[in-house]
Amino acid sequence: MTIRKAQSSILLGRPTTWLLAGALGITIGACGGPPVVEPPAFESQLAPAVTLPGEDTPSWSIEERMEHYDVPGVSIAVIDEGRIVVAKGYGLADLAEERAVTATTLFQAASISKPVAGLGALRLVEEGRLSLDGPVNEALVGWQVPDSELTRDSAVSLRGLLTHTAGMTVWGFPGYPRGAELPTVEQILDGVAPANTDPVRVWRDPGTGFRYSGGGYTVMQKAVEDAAGRPFAEYVADAVLDPAGMSESTFAQPLPQERWSRAARGHRGDGAEVEGEWHRYPELAAAGLWTTPSDLARLAIEVQQSLAGESNRILSREMTEALLTPEPHIGWGLGFELRGEGEEQVFLHTGSNAGFKSSLVAYARRGQGVVVMTNGDQGASLAAEIVRAVASAYQWPTLRTEVGDTISLGPIELAAFVGTYEVPEAGWDIRVTLRSNRLYARSGSGSRSRLYPASPTRFFRVEDGVWIEFWTGPDGQAQSLVLADEIYAQRR
Repeated sequence: MTIRKAQSSILLGRPTTWLLAGALGITIGACGGPPVVEPPAFESQLAPAVTLPGEDTPSWSIEERMEHYDVPGVSIAVIDEGRIVVAKGYGLADLAEERAVTATTLFQAASISKPVAGLGALRLVEEGRLSLDGPVNEALVGWQVPDSELTRDSAVSLRGLLTHTAGMTVWGFPGYPRGAELPTVEQILDGVAPANTDPVRVWRDPGTGFRYSGGGYTVMQKAVEDAAGRPFAEYVADAVLDPAGMSESTFAQPLPQERWSRAARGHRGDGAEVEGEWHRYPELAAAGLWTTPSDLARLAIEVQQSLAGESNRILSREMTEALLTPEPHIGWGLGFELRGEGEEQVFLHTGSNAGFKSSLVAYARRGQGVVVMTNGDQGASLAAEIVRAVASAYQWPTLRTEVGDTISLGPIELAAFVGTYEVPEAGWDIRVTLRSNRLYARSGSGSRSRLYPASPTRFFRVEDGVWIEFWTGPDGQAQSLVLADEIYAQRR
């Protein structure tokens, strides 16, 4: 079974007659020449992550699933044989203006900003201007990671920040509506007005475990600015975006007004537009990139070529090998999540900002990959289905729909898991219920999903393949759970 990140979803539907008419883009022929007229095969091959033994695998079109998830617009770029072979938009970038999504429509990358920013930090390491393993405080000017008992024996390092093992707080950022005062990076790090999140601090011994932290990447943003001696957005444009050919992309926040006409508007789960069309994210390294799937695909191709020794426009082959080497026991490299080994190794990241959801998945050594960007709060599930469809259509060795074996558990055994589980500092919880001898889970404001038992304490969801593992006490009652092998939640 494939382990995937948790994504909550609200299943809503409404008439969307503009979906088919709004699909714009190009399919690039393998030998050049005019665009191919036939639609890509994956467009009608969307499927769940898991099917049960003996059951047929359902198959949906992109338009059907956009309506199902109430996602107004989607943009996709597919990589095959080391180049972009599909770049296409579907639906609308703006419902009010009925403006169609195209291959060049800008979307918020959200957390996919992190590995892009991380490449800029690693370039400074190669140039000798940042240390990968030394104390990051040695690079910081004017603001420092506060000393504490936790940092006495193990200082916060750039490696720890990039791999989410620095023990930093602040999981993510909600962004700021248009017109709101934007905080400085120092105000964000100290959690003072007008910042809308808690201070970024060390809460566990650095280097002792994985804890996803957008706050840690904001510390990295400050270190990059100080080491480069330039504004972060300006430096990363020169060090990463331009060399990778990402001509549509920018870390500028707020988005420059001359680009507004090409930007998708964010939409909530019910289709309503995000207040002010989109939120602003001064936490640039963590969430601030505006880009297109094609630009992110170009970056993925650059990483693939660098690893093969065919390019060094951003990093050397040796540094790219370090980038794609997982930290022990956590499956995370210096910016990307990593899965598999050898020819089947993939580097990936997902993104979630207000009204925007996205996914980047690429094989390190096969010259294949896909980037999906959406402008709807329920776009994460849709993006995952598109990734699986592409994997099937292009005969990838992994990431396709799988068959999940289950065991039988009785009502007394299942009742031990019922309860509400709080995710520390995340601002949401996971509610587990039992109905008709079936276990269900609901994350945050998402819809109910059935949990299928694969073992006495380990369950999966068929929609996305996400695992939930329950930890029980001596009395057999669940005390906590781990979602997708990385999100810890404590039972109330």
